Amino acid sequence: MKRILQALVRRIAFRHGKLVWLYKRFCRPGGYEWASFLKHRNVLNRMGENCYVLTCAQIAEASNPKYIRLGNNVRIGASVFLCNDGAVHVINRAYGTKMDKVGKIDIRDNVFIGQGVTILPNVTIGPNAIVGAGAIVSRDVPENSVVAGVPAKRICSMDEYVERVKAEFETYPWKELLRTRQGEYDPRIEPELDRIRIKHFFPE
Repeated sequence: MKRILQALVRRIAFRHGKLVWLYKRFCRPGGYEWASFLKHRNVLNRMGENCYVLTCAQIAEASNPKYIRLGNNVRIGASVFLCNDGAVHVINRAYGTKMDKVGKIDIRDNVFIGQGVTILPNVTIGPNAIVGAGAIVSRDVPENSVVAGVPAKRICSMDEYVERVKAEFETYPWKELLRTRQGEYDPRIEPELDRIRIKHFFPE
């Protein structure tokens, strides 16, 4: 019965854009499914292929999600996207002005946005870039860059980071098992993978 209800709620959300809050809570869509929903409903300006967006990422909830564009192979953690500077509303009321302060956020191909990242207006990230957890991005992140910190600063190139990850991976006792994995999650090997990792992290 639960699966039938989930399918119904999912269908209503995708087709009509209704009960989205219930869809998120009851169906608990994963990152690929939520990105598919955002793309299907044309929530953002544009979204490429193979994107992954956590439901807790404040991207659809941005004041103007149509000012946000994602390229291909973009993965977004629990981050905040700000296209508007809300302070302008205070200024308008205090000074009797009618101004606007808004900008786009352009995420290019092959970009990872970590947990707790805040992206401010008028920022372009990538292509081929990583934004580390907790960073505040107030300026463009160049191609082939890894940035982190507050404010976000370049710490190395993407190519350098890839070489570091490769070198560390070769030291893992589960490297051969992982090479047999099908996709990002393979139920055939995950229990054994966890067992080896736990033994490695917490040796007796």
